[in-house]
Amino acid sequence: MRGLHPNVVRLGLVSFFADVASEMLYPLTPIFLSSVLGAPASVIGLIEGVAEATASLLKVVAGRWSDRSGRRRPFLLFGYTLSALSKPLLALAAGWPMVMGARIADRFGKGMRSSPRDALLADSVAPEMRGRAFGWHRAMDTMGAVVGPLLALLLISMTNDNLRLIFILAVIPGLLGAILVLFVKEQRRAPSPAQAPKAVWASLPRPFRLYLLAWGVFALANSSDVFLILRAQSIGFSPTLVVLAYALYNLTYAGASPFLGHLSDRMGRKWGLVGGLLVFTAVYLGFAFLAFSWEVWLLFAVYGLYIAATDGVGKALAVDLVPAEIRGGALGLLGTVSGLATLVASTLAGYLWSAVGPWATFVYGAAGALVCSVLIAALPISSAKIKAAAGG
Repeated sequence: MRGLHPNVVRLGLVSFFADVASEMLYPLTPIFLSSVLGAPASVIGLIEGVAEATASLLKVVAGRWSDRSGRRRPFLLFGYTLSALSKPLLALAAGWPMVMGARIADRFGKGMRSSPRDALLADSVAPEMRGRAFGWHRAMDTMGAVVGPLLALLLISMTNDNLRLIFILAVIPGLLGAILVLFVKEQRRAPSPAQAPKAVWASLPRPFRLYLLAWGVFALANSSDVFLILRAQSIGFSPTLVVLAYALYNLTYAGASPFLGHLSDRMGRKWGLVGGLLVFTAVYLGFAFLAFSWEVWLLFAVYGLYIAATDGVGKALAVDLVPAEIRGGALGLLGTVSGLATLVASTLAGYLWSAVGPWATFVYGAAGALVCSVLIAALPISSAKIKAAAGG
């Protein structure tokens, strides 16, 4: 972490503890829904889709709001606190609607904080360091997603599979992450003028709009990761093995993110995204046609390379393509498009799973990633055009 801006480290620690809390519960929630509450795959897909759509709708609102106010940190403090306090609500659930309510509250907090946080991260570093900064932030965030499931396993053994108690205990790391937001520094910026939605879209550089449309194609096929968890469970994985496989995915993600983020600074972001999408295609085809349980471990590990190559790098590319005064709104718009499309993708994935079979869910996802990889490769994005689009 030598040479990183202090805000990159501080925001990474905030995200680490928040992700410990979230990822303690993420692999357990679909198991809780299906095994304890008896919810079918279609309902699980709907819950995740609605929850992520909630976050996505708020990302563009919060991003534009933070641009207009000239402040980022208040959005982080509110968002992380709300997400932390939503965790114990799962413990009260007697049916799946209560779980949906808790997930919506959690994602409401995520929607309020994500775009302002990413914009603050971009505000804190020079353009030539963006890929590295986003990569390190994703690595620190994702280490929480490694620790969280492992901590959940420890608590499962200590509490005799008392999932409701684990849901309550998850509030502790969540609130710790919220408290650490107070140590993040920001320079107050001049507020940007208010614009009508049509004017905001018109102000976005053409390369960013093309990128947004291309990524939207993939998002329409990129269903929630709960279907990977359900697929592992369907082939005979116990809850413990499911959590370990999910932790392996996050470990790969965390380990590869700094390297791939830094590589994107040196070699360009577009081809890193294309490579990540091709990895996604291969992994989803693997999940579609599983034959042996050992394949699950390999696929979860390789899946981490896809997200490491696309998550932070995709945000860094979005920042590259817009002027500084609208980057919060642009990042929010990217998140909103992705999340709303995920609602469609997750709902359709649940239907395909129930009506056709698990293989159909994953073939659909692989096809969407392959189409998007072609569209991204064809984008007219070069270093010169990026500088012109961003006004630099």
